[in-house]
Amino acid sequence: MARTNLNAARIKPEVAALLTLRVLRSERLSPHFQRVTLGGGDAERFRPMGFDQWFRLFIPVAEDSLSRLPNKLDMMAYLKFLTIAKASRPVLRNYTVRAHRADGPELDVDVILHEPAGPAATWARTCAPGDPVAILDEGVGFNPPAAVEEVRLVGDESALPAIAGILASLPAHQRGHAVIEIPADEDRQPLTGPAGVEVTWLARSGAHATPGVAALEFARGLPPAAGPCYGWAAGEQALATGMRRHWVAAGLPKDHIMFCGYWRA
Repeated sequence: MARTNLNAARIKPEVAALLTLRVLRSERLSPHFQRVTLGGGDAERFRPMGFDQWFRLFIPVAEDSLSRLPNKLDMMAYLKFLTIAKASRPVLRNYTVRAHRADGPELDVDVILHEPAGPAATWARTCAPGDPVAILDEGVGFNPPAAVEEVRLVGDESALPAIAGILASLPAHQRGHAVIEIPADEDRQPLTGPAGVEVTWLARSGAHATPGVAALEFARGLPPAAGPCYGWAAGEQALATGMRRHWVAAGLPKDHIMFCGYWRA
């Protein structure tokens, strides 16, 4: 079980309903990222919230995979979901909205490519225009108190889409620092954000380097914030929990921290 305070911190969508979308296109961005663009279907019913808005993605494995899905995914609904026969139960994964465009409308999902490839990575590389998926919007985790003057964002490649969304949604006057660890230099992406938020990219030293270690070490070495600060950390579990411990020890109030272990190395 990944450790997180996301449920306590998040801003829920006003309306959460199962939406069926279609693959519009898929493109390879870099050695470790594939971008799938979704639209059509119920796309006009999706309400973008910006920041690190995330959703449940249901990838069908059979013709009837999307026919028995819930309109929310609480514990009871999830247990019921697990009773669907494996032959038709869709693959379920959590993803962040990398970008949303009202023209269409359409939204981008960046999927990490790794070896051995999991079902989501395989889908991202092999999906074709017109393929259906379903999503459940879960809202936003980035929720700083009003008095915050500086933000610190720390994550590995699995948190890159969320950090990109946060940076693009911040006010122009925002100050802070974003630390992003990626598998290779070629995985850097163009980011849009306030001039006062510095971005540090850290490429891992090799295929066998432990994900999250470089970002955690670098972020721990940053000088303390000059004023009220909000810390956001996500990605590999040891990175997220390590940053939370560091910030708490440095005196950051717990309600000024959002941390989420997306996965475990």
